[in-house]
Amino acid sequence: MPIEIKSTREIELMTESGRILEIVHKELEKALRPGMSTLDIDRLGEEIIRSYNCIPSFLNYNGYPASICVSVNEEVVHGIPSSKRILKDGDVVSLGAGVIYKGYHSDAARTHGIGEISKEAKKLIEVTRQSFFEGIKYAKEGNHLFDISNAIGTYAESFGYGVVRDLCGHGVGTKLHESPQIPNYVMNRRGVKLKAGMTLAIEPMINMGTWEVDWLDDEWTVVSRDRSVSAHYENTVLITDGEPRLLTLTESEERA
Repeated sequence: MPIEIKSTREIELMTESGRILEIVHKELEKALRPGMSTLDIDRLGEEIIRSYNCIPSFLNYNGYPASICVSVNEEVVHGIPSSKRILKDGDVVSLGAGVIYKGYHSDAARTHGIGEISKEAKKLIEVTRQSFFEGIKYAKEGNHLFDISNAIGTYAESFGYGVVRDLCGHGVGTKLHESPQIPNYVMNRRGVKLKAGMTLAIEPMINMGTWEVDWLDDEWTVVSRDRSVSAHYENTVLITDGEPRLLTLTESEERA
């Protein structure tokens, strides 16, 4: 499939979609606490998304039954919210969310610690976030797609972490998943040349142990095979002829 180059108007719509999604993530982060269920998170997320007259990207996407993917500890992505899954002190929680604004998707993920988490878990979260920023140093017109992949993978693996290979980032626009696929590990070829107007969801998924994963019986939840803790960090990124624009992260937040 060809990679779509977005028009000025499409970029405006995706920028607003991304702005709203950033608010959703900030509000969810404020609400997280021990004792709440993962279903509580999902309900709050959907409420915020709909308060902006947007539609949750994930709800009923290929049958996914929720608006927010809530993945706890060894769950890498696509955890299904449940009233029975109660967050406790020391948990690591990854939140994946997307919104549709006037037909255009944005996609982003954040990983948070609940209460006091271990030093090891804190470092995993920090390295996963930083691996994204290492990758987008190469997200410029004229570079190649897998320059991003190589930078993410090289950085994360330098800490001894497992970079998930079975899942990857993707293009995003009028569809939640568009071309191209964006691996987070080192590739032995360069990939397509990046062009201004491409919109990419870049999303390192990093495990404390092995890179290998399994799917649970619900056919959605992905877990690390050795059940080590996992972290996930994602933004929707616009390629320009200069520095990339992060549509789901403001400059002030980026510098923090």
